Amino acid sequence: MIKTGPRNLITDVDGLLVGNAEDQELKSGVTAILCEDAAVASVQVLGGAPGTRETDLLEPHNTLETVNAIVLSGGSAFGLDAASGVQAALREKGVGFEIGPNIIPIVPAAILFDLLNGGNKDWGLYPPYRELGYEAATKATREFATGTAGAGAGAMTADLKGGLGSASATLDNGVTVGALVAVNSVGTANVGGGAHFWAAPFECGAEFGGLGLPSPQPESTTDLRIKFRERHSPEGANTTIATIATDAVLTKAEAKRLAVSAHDGFARAIWPAHTPFDGDLIFSIATGRSGKKLDVDGFLDLCAAAAATMSRAIARGVFEAREEPNDVNPTWQSKFGGK
Repeated sequence: MIKTGPRNLITDVDGLLVGNAEDQELKSGVTAILCEDAAVASVQVLGGAPGTRETDLLEPHNTLETVNAIVLSGGSAFGLDAASGVQAALREKGVGFEIGPNIIPIVPAAILFDLLNGGNKDWGLYPPYRELGYEAATKATREFATGTAGAGAGAMTADLKGGLGSASATLDNGVTVGALVAVNSVGTANVGGGAHFWAAPFECGAEFGGLGLPSPQPESTTDLRIKFRERHSPEGANTTIATIATDAVLTKAEAKRLAVSAHDGFARAIWPAHTPFDGDLIFSIATGRSGKKLDVDGFLDLCAAAAATMSRAIARGVFEAREEPNDVNPTWQSKFGGK
């Protein structure tokens, strides 16, 4: 049985804080994950249409080992400005990589496409994401909102409103793993257009409804339901972006493998995943706060737990989305919550 952390959030991983900022009229927002101490990090990109900043430095063969924050943002390419706002907030606090008298906060980022979700994107000359990033960083704490919040404020799946999801698990060896994800996929998180989630086998309690899998499975189970297909989906118009984190002591190469493994959670929770029109990406963070270095079996268990936890976080992001004016898709709650 999976045991969740006390909050069932990524902040159950010691050393992490999360802040959200969003604009309801814009139907978009930013989520900032701050590392209380610089943490080992890496990334794996498996979607065909990613939008990123500072991901090359996270490859194990490159020099820098640690980061100060990770940013997930709406806004498509405009949302990459959010990292500058987070960077500014960290620099104010004197947090970053020191080179002589200079302090450079290391803030990798990824974006999702939410420009066609019914929000007002007429922001004038400059988009608002730098300011939203700054606000998210200054609000970072261990408790934070999920669902229609932060980077998930304007997210959509093929047939439901998406959202920001999080989950955590504690392994038998005492190591904690946590996931944070903005679900904006080309595919769906629910089975055959119904109330049941693909992630059901990994659910803890009733964290996303407790419905299990449908029995019998509907004939439409494996049908493809693709966002905007009838409107000829533009490349890059869909993305699920996420962070997987642990308090174990990992090398940068192990952090890379953790991010790779967590992508199995995408494949177990979204159908289809990793398409040419998704920007599917997972950052990984290892704070090392537990002091535990894992043997071969322990690392295998961590990688499996990362996939399961990511799967749960995806379902929770969709399950917890809230209705707002001008929504394009219904929420899970409005469509199935009374059943």
